Formats: sequence, structure tokens, C-alpha cells
Amino acid sequence: MDSLPTYVFLDFDGVTHPWGEVEDFRCLPLIEEVVRQYDEVRIVITSDWRTLFSLQKLAARFSADIRPRIAGVTPHMLPKKGSDLHGLREREARKWLEQRHPEGARWLAIDDAPGNWLTRSRLILTDFKRGFTEEDASAMARLLGRLRDGTEGFEEHPLRAALWA
Repeated sequence: MDSLPTYVFLDFDGVTHPWGEVEDFRCLPLIEEVVRQYDEVRIVITSDWRTLFSLQKLAARFSADIRPRIAGVTPHMLPKKGSDLHGLREREARKWLEQRHPEGARWLAIDDAPGNWLTRSRLILTDFKRGFTEEDASAMARLLGRLRDGTEGFEEHPLRAALWA
């Protein structure tokens, strides 16, 4: 097992189920299938659901063997102006990481809204009408493999990430 954790910042609507349909988490088993292949993966919930439900209730959506790997939820940052919405989820994720791993950490995000994340090389972008698919699972596994092997590199400097996004 790789001793360094890799964090998966996970959205729900448009990822774990198609957006605007029954909130049945029908795509979550496929995400969990990939997570099971990588012991170092920990999940951090970025979904707006984190503002409505406790971590315990959110974790209950996951399979029993995955629940212990739920590392928490990102802080909820309120934008001061409309332009602050661009990249907001990534800023929340980076704040979460800085509080726990100031030296940097490996991470990726799964979201259906590209504007939430400036570091596109770390984003598994889902189609909000379909949710997480087999193609997304393959992309996630490839990225997790590169992060594990060190071929994707460690945490970029946030300024560099913002400049190159």
C-alpha cells in the first residue's frame, strides 16, 4: 500500500447521479469500484449537500467498506462577488488540504461543472446528464495510477496552477 494519501474531491449532483433526476446515487458503485483499487484514496465531499447534511448522513450513502475512507467535507466559502464563483470548489479544496497537509498532497476532483476547478489536469469532468460513467472510471483509474507512480507530480504551487489553468 502507498503510504501517502490521495484525496478525491467528490461532487454529487451530476456525478453520483444525473443532475435533475432521482437522487438515487446510481453511479456511486462505479466510483467505489475504482476507489477499492487504490488503498491510498480518501474521499472528501465537495457537493453542496455538505451544507444540508451531516458528515455521518453523507457517509451513509457509501458502501460500508468505503465509509471509513471518507475524510471529511470541504469548508464552505461564500463568494464576495460573482467572479469569485470561478474556481470556488478548488479554492475550498485547497483550503481543506492546506489545513491538513501544508507540505502538499496528491489530489483529483470529480465534478460536472468545469468552472469549479482551475486545475483541469486534476479534474474528471462528468456529463451532468449521465453522471459518472465507465469512461470516467477509466480516466479516474489512469489519473490515480499516474499520481501513485509520481508521473503526475505532487501538489503544484497554487499560483502556478492558477496561471496555467
